[in-house]
Amino acid sequence: MADWQKITGGVTAPRGYQAAGITAGLKPSGLPDLALIFSEVEAIAAGVFTTSQVKAACVEYCRQRLQAKPSARAILCNAGQANAATGNQGYLDTLESSLAVAQALNISSESILLASTGVIGQRIKMDALRSGIPKVVAALSATGSDAAAGAIITTDLVTKSIALETIVGDRPVRIGGIAKGSGMIHPNMATMLAFVTCDAVVSPALWQQMLARAADRSFNSITVDGDTSTNDSLIALANGQSRTPAIIEWGAEAEKLEAMLTAVCQHLAKAIARDGEGATCLIEVEVTGAHDEISARQIAKTIAGSSLVKSAIFGRDPNWGRIAAAAGRAGVPFEQENLQIKLGNFLMLENGQPLTFDRAAASAYLKKAATGAYLQDDTVLISVNVGNGYGVGKAWGCDLSYDYVKINAEYTT
Repeated sequence: MADWQKITGGVTAPRGYQAAGITAGLKPSGLPDLALIFSEVEAIAAGVFTTSQVKAACVEYCRQRLQAKPSARAILCNAGQANAATGNQGYLDTLESSLAVAQALNISSESILLASTGVIGQRIKMDALRSGIPKVVAALSATGSDAAAGAIITTDLVTKSIALETIVGDRPVRIGGIAKGSGMIHPNMATMLAFVTCDAVVSPALWQQMLARAADRSFNSITVDGDTSTNDSLIALANGQSRTPAIIEWGAEAEKLEAMLTAVCQHLAKAIARDGEGATCLIEVEVTGAHDEISARQIAKTIAGSSLVKSAIFGRDPNWGRIAAAAGRAGVPFEQENLQIKLGNFLMLENGQPLTFDRAAASAYLKKAATGAYLQDDTVLISVNVGNGYGVGKAWGCDLSYDYVKINAEYTT
């Protein structure tokens, strides 16, 4: 059993945080488009960002801020314009945004982190942002997580939020998170934003290490369409307001905190994959028997990202040959006579040899997942074993439907 429990509250569940989400007029739709997360005290800050060579201004800004000082008090996120590939003026807009937030909160601009999402090549609508910042600051609330979660989404169909609590020493420690993402999702960070808050006391170096590992086991293990974006950001704050003993080195308490952080990130990552544009189900791929965890995850990500596998799942076709082919091209050596493939409880390949299975029942299994409850029984499980190694890895994706093409064909029109 997990050494924590699920609680309500999202990013405002941990002590000492407030959040808000408002409509500032950034989105043409008129939907909420400006979010703010605020820590009442300076918090240790860590971040993981896109690996794309084309980076949004907010990504460059946050990297520089965190390198100079691994702490922050506020995260401002706008939706509607990505402010990526917007040249020097886009970066100047980012600097102006941070100064405006700092002024409204009466804190240093060095304590502000920023994120943007929306159409690449479009600058932030600065007039709307300028007038929106005082409003979002005024709306800050200890119950504002849901509003913030709603203000960061773009093509998402649902908001994504979670909070967990555990005990460190004799006091509760909480981690909360919100995220957005639906398309342009692929390992090495996807078109996604995720913000995590925590009230533990943890050293900056350890917090960054924990977040990087959690990202590898969550956001870097999901795929919707094979595209990595320009704005991908995962930012985590730890403000110490739980008043628990400081975690400054690896040990039992650090291990517990990282496990809970990973669980928060994995929940948000799976929610993003399930909400993939046009998706009807979540796909979870588990690979065992590899040489190490990295190898296992690489095979799992290749299978989850295969357009042929994803299309077969959408067609409710238990075509295990596509799974075998994807595993084989993952770039990880294994002996094919050791290969085993299961779809749900249906064993289809054993010791590299095809087995007879009930195709109609396997197809019905896929159909049932497409009608299942969100993140409960809407998951297609693919299990692959490649040998006798100790490496185990998971990846998540979604099926590839007709609607994915429609959504993206008409994205800016």
